[in-house]
Amino acid sequence: MKHFKIFFLNSIIIVISSFILQIIKLVFNIYVSNKVSSEVLGVFSLIMATYYFGITLATSGINISCIKVVSEELAFGNVYGVKNSSKKCIKISIILSLIASIIFYLNADFIVKYCFQYKAEKSIITLICIALPLISVSSAITGYFIAVRRPYKTIVGQFMEQITKLISTIFLFNIYRPNSIDSICYILILCDVISEVVSFIYLLVLYYFDIKKYYSNTKKNFKVNYFARIFKILIPVALTSYIKSGVSTLKQLIIPSSITKSGKNINDALSDYGKISGMAMPIIMFPSTFLIAVSSLLIPEFSRYYVKEDYKKIKYYTDKLLIYAFLFAIFLSLFFYFFADKLSILVYHRLDIGIYIKIFSILIPFTYVDIVIDSILKGLDKQSIVMIINIIDLIFNTIFILIFVPIYGIKAYIISIFISEIINLNLSLFYLLKLEKKCVLKKVIKWFTLLN
Repeated sequence: MKHFKIFFLNSIIIVISSFILQIIKLVFNIYVSNKVSSEVLGVFSLIMATYYFGITLATSGINISCIKVVSEELAFGNVYGVKNSSKKCIKISIILSLIASIIFYLNADFIVKYCFQYKAEKSIITLICIALPLISVSSAITGYFIAVRRPYKTIVGQFMEQITKLISTIFLFNIYRPNSIDSICYILILCDVISEVVSFIYLLVLYYFDIKKYYSNTKKNFKVNYFARIFKILIPVALTSYIKSGVSTLKQLIIPSSITKSGKNINDALSDYGKISGMAMPIIMFPSTFLIAVSSLLIPEFSRYYVKEDYKKIKYYTDKLLIYAFLFAIFLSLFFYFFADKLSILVYHRLDIGIYIKIFSILIPFTYVDIVIDSILKGLDKQSIVMIINIIDLIFNTIFILIFVPIYGIKAYIISIFISEIINLNLSLFYLLKLEKKCVLKKVIKWFTLLN
């Protein structure tokens, strides 16, 4: 009951803070969208796709690894294990992120040519290289706070990050008034890096005092090889993350070029891509922040149930969560469908984004339920399965884009998004149901063994 109260209070805090954070993000998106053209948004989406691949290389699943190892140590009451394993996760995050930054820096010319389509300069790569170590260490520390059931401590850092990015963007846009695609994108990435610096410093100080307060006087245990345990989780997650992110980045990068093959010039292709990825999808995914925030809290909870073989609670909470997520998604889907045009005018002061909001509103139940299923599977130590499912989906989706988008244009791209989400949800749900049956079977075998 105590654990449930902690989880419930954390959920309330996370949901409220996520709502405010998402409003800040939406204000940021609205400001940028009203300042730049949809073509610039398309180019910025290409840069961010490349940036996210760098983040994947830098973090390499360290967040999940830290959550899993620290929560397991906490479940067994090993206080020293909490302290030691979290520190080792941070050390690993530093090494991985530095390697990622070096890879990006050495391949800057390649990235500018094939990823940015010569629409942005190498200076943006330098900014990304600076940001990667900060993001990686912050990811490990965030994983620690989620595992020890104090995720609310990181919320202030998230507010500082988003507000810093918003204020610095408005300030630099008003001071320099950039008018080229390259200069606009440079300022946007620079502001992102500034916000990451602020968040990193805050989290590092917070982690230092938290460890000192709760785990300074602990008995050492040198018998446990935490590096081995961390890498046992990290390696499969990292490898599948690399493949997933690599294919995902490739998919994002080939979309504009595939659209041009259907008859549009590159500027119009980037504009169409920007309308969907930079304007419509942020509106559709706006409420998902609440779901993602609460779902992140599910990982350590399900991890504890799984370690203790409490299959009854696993099934009970799984069923409840899926029902609530589905009802929440249906309500949102109807809301976005019927108010698409009004939202388009209210947010972007233009009507043409409304049609995309209406189309993608149908996709909300698939996307939102899949978010919850993925978090449950990660908590049940099946993060590799989640990644494999995502990779299968991405490969199929990329092939679809390569074949059909050059023929049918933007319509085929929209269809590819629907196919992707439906495949992902069905595969995830199938494996979760299979895992539930396996857990029930294990429980029956355990009872039978005890009876004999």
